[in-house]
Amino acid sequence: MNDRKALKATQDNIDTGYLQINAISENNQIPVQNARIEIASTGNPNQTIEQIETNADGKTASVALAAPPLEYSMNPTDNQPYSEYNIKVSAEGYDDAIITGVQILSGELGLQNIRMNPSATSNDNYNPTIIGGHTLWEYYPPKIAEAEIKPVTESGEIVLSKVVVPEYIVVHDGAPTDTTATDYYIPYKDYIKNVASCEIYATWPEETLIANILAIISFTLNRVYTEWYRGKGYDFTITSSTAFDHKWIYQKTVYENISQIVDRIFANYLSRPNVAQPILTQYCDGKRVTCPNWMSQWGSKYLGDQGYTAIEIIRNYYGDDMYINEAEQISGIPSSWPGYDLSNGSTGDKVRMIQEQLNRIAKNYPSIPTIAVDGIYGNATQAAVRQFQSIFNLPATGIVDYPTWYKISQIYVGVSKIAELT
Repeated sequence: MNDRKALKATQDNIDTGYLQINAISENNQIPVQNARIEIASTGNPNQTIEQIETNADGKTASVALAAPPLEYSMNPTDNQPYSEYNIKVSAEGYDDAIITGVQILSGELGLQNIRMNPSATSNDNYNPTIIGGHTLWEYYPPKIAEAEIKPVTESGEIVLSKVVVPEYIVVHDGAPTDTTATDYYIPYKDYIKNVASCEIYATWPEETLIANILAIISFTLNRVYTEWYRGKGYDFTITSSTAFDHKWIYQKTVYENISQIVDRIFANYLSRPNVAQPILTQYCDGKRVTCPNWMSQWGSKYLGDQGYTAIEIIRNYYGDDMYINEAEQISGIPSSWPGYDLSNGSTGDKVRMIQEQLNRIAKNYPSIPTIAVDGIYGNATQAAVRQFQSIFNLPATGIVDYPTWYKISQIYVGVSKIAELT
């Protein structure tokens, strides 16, 4: 960025956004505490504007950072709607980590997860991560149109007998034929949160966010259900190419409101009557690219402004026979949500299981208090749940609702598997 652009960016940053950083060890999912973090504007990388440290859970406090005016992200303009920052993370026993281009939106909390590599022979073995521009701001190749329902008669196409939410997916960071691109093994929900944060602005109406996230989920589960790329001889689930799939960026900043929506609806997808597979819900920005019969991202924003619900937005673009379905199976969890919230006064085996899982998670996250495994949801269990929710950016209610149940399951399985490997 030249000096004139840097000056303009500074002048435009009259609003405030927020950033919270979470540092975790790459090899054992242990939080990296006392990590030292320096934040600088991408336009002036040599001037540190904030210095903070992670706590025992590997998290920092929320930091206020300058951001452009809210209206820049509410309509297509020639003004970049987010500010950009560089982050340097240093911790004893780990290689330094540098991330360039962290995007801060007005009024929104960005969650920056950083996976730290244990030191090898020197502290110079880091690879800086560059976060590319948002798809609504930078130019990326438009989606190549496909049939929204894949024919079931083609050899090698439909493999799964029912819709399954996978525990992990393999993301090929490039076009399908790019043999030099890296494959990343990513938790499914983290993938959806990343893509949504790359492709829509977190400042938009909640119903618009839900509609777009449902489209992203349904598209992704179609790739999983049809084993689309594996059926073509590739060893990955989906790509990061906008021409073929969705934009996904390694270590992309995720926004708290998008994260919480995904935690609520990750097992939902879009269906048509008498069609087993999730619909391949394609969309475009609706400004630079128009796409009849697909959802327009900017158009969905304006419908949200008018009070349309998520399903009304979806049907406006894809037709009145589209409806929201739920996957029959969620992989990689010890037990499905019981169908009701667990709260103070609840008892039984489900409570006992949650207590056991929280105690195991507490070995990695010491601020979660260890509790008695007695099957009784009392004040101590409520406090442990509330602290877990606080760590993982869920509403801190102290109640094990649907999002909390599956987040506890996800983290429990993650720390347990790592422990088994080590």
